[in-house]
Amino acid sequence: MNAKTMSAQGPTLLIRANCIGRGDDELGLNLMMNFIFHLTKAETVPETIILMNSGVTLASEGSEVLDELRELERRGTSVLVCGTCLNFFNIKDQLKAGHVSNMGEIATTLLDASKVITV
Repeated sequence: MNAKTMSAQGPTLLIRANCIGRGDDELGLNLMMNFIFHLTKAETVPETIILMNSGVTLASEGSEVLDELRELERRGTSVLVCGTCLNFFNIKDQLKAGHVSNMGEIATTLLDASKVITV
């Protein structure tokens, strides 16, 4: 039995920023780190996590949630990281979790998902 079949398959998460909510960025970053940490503790892991805009920094060198993203990958979650966004922030060579994706793959993944949650 592989890691993906050991966990129930969850929704697709669209993460559009490195923090949750608007207002204080430090609070928002803390909320995002806590959210991703708790995803690793859940019985059901996301089928896919899509990182867009500043959300791509979560999978890049120096991120405080790299271990959590790698654990989710180990459990079967596919982590798609927007290549255009990585290029915009000039951090493509710093990607440490997930794989570089493109808008075609991201659009298809969103359209094919049974449930999408935007964070």
